[in-house]
Amino acid sequence: MKILLLGSGGREHALARALARDPVTDELLVAPGNPGTATVATNLPLDIADPAAVAAAATARGVDLVVVGPEAPLVAGVADAVAAAGIAVFGPSAEAARLEGSKAFAKEIMALAGVPTAMAHVCTTLGEVRAAMDDFGAPYVVKDDGLAAGKGVVVTSDPEVALAHAAACLDRPGEPRVVVEEYLDGPEVSLFCVCDGTDVVPLAPAQDYKRALDGDAGPNTGGMGAYSPLPWVPDGLTADVVDRIARPVVREMAARGTPFVGILYCGLALTARGVRVVEFNVRFGDPETQVVLPRLRTPLAGLLLAAARGTLRDADVRWGTGAAVTVVVAAHGYPGTVRSGDPITGVERAEALEGVHVIHAGTRRTGDGLVSAGGRVLCVVGEGDDVAAARARAYAGVAEISLAGSHHRSDIAARLEAITVPE
Repeated sequence: MKILLLGSGGREHALARALARDPVTDELLVAPGNPGTATVATNLPLDIADPAAVAAAATARGVDLVVVGPEAPLVAGVADAVAAAGIAVFGPSAEAARLEGSKAFAKEIMALAGVPTAMAHVCTTLGEVRAAMDDFGAPYVVKDDGLAAGKGVVVTSDPEVALAHAAACLDRPGEPRVVVEEYLDGPEVSLFCVCDGTDVVPLAPAQDYKRALDGDAGPNTGGMGAYSPLPWVPDGLTADVVDRIARPVVREMAARGTPFVGILYCGLALTARGVRVVEFNVRFGDPETQVVLPRLRTPLAGLLLAAARGTLRDADVRWGTGAAVTVVVAAHGYPGTVRSGDPITGVERAEALEGVHVIHAGTRRTGDGLVSAGGRVLCVVGEGDDVAAARARAYAGVAEISLAGSHHRSDIAARLEAITVPE
């Protein structure tokens, strides 16, 4: 099978590693890819935000399956164009991708499907934002309605910070909106659900760390690390999420004539009132993908093809018994204005360690070697018999990496015994 994977970040490098391991993968193309994907696949220059260009490239190269990594091409309609060309595609249509493209739309679908989530107000003016903040009280949760590359959410007890974020969101072109939500207590869990428009198959839960600094301090980021499995998660959580959240949403989308095919990423809070949806994404999450896929023993390409073809019912998903932890090495200034072009060394030394591999997220090759080219530059993944062993290996790998001005959190997966689920 010939596969075309779209994207250029850490998620795509992790997906490429898993797809390349599948015996049914004869050829793997990644567009546009990065230096990491180039080690396991052929990188292909392509504007992945152009639906017609992607469909034409997939047709010309005889691709059997297109896997869409990032959210922006999905919202732009890439999956629609590929499907119209008669090629199997793993990723939702533009209409179904509105579950991530518009938080207000996602709230509407959850209400229709009876899915538990945070109470929210959709606002188009600062006056409405102030009223919603007064309604819910602090901490304030203010979200950009549209795509924001994982940085459109502010959670703060400072009303001025919340209002400033809302003002910036409402100052965008078009018809901008913000969503103001009640704050949800309890630990957060990420669960990827593979969907074929009718059936749902869950992957293993993971937890990521959104704040930039140790102790969950600092601004929100796209994710500074993650781990899987979650030893503190209540028994039956995954089945409960599938039954009460994923399946109802998939049924509602099908009833609307816009079947959901792809990954339904359920961002969850385990609150004192039970499980609540924090957000939906319509693709694999980053950096959770980096810790979920190494534990997957079922070949990934066959699983995604089954979803694309609507035959997920027969899927047999198997997992290894070990754990994985990833730590993000971020560039100087991240998540604000980042500095690019700094030399990176030590990747080979890190990967020489037992149970360690390095995912490229924001790098590029120059005549002088590997340099930084993004905010989250590398993800160092450790695998081990349990979370503690995997964590030790991940941080041993981080210690080998040299990138001027970089920073990383030192507490990823550090105190699992301190995580309690409200009753």
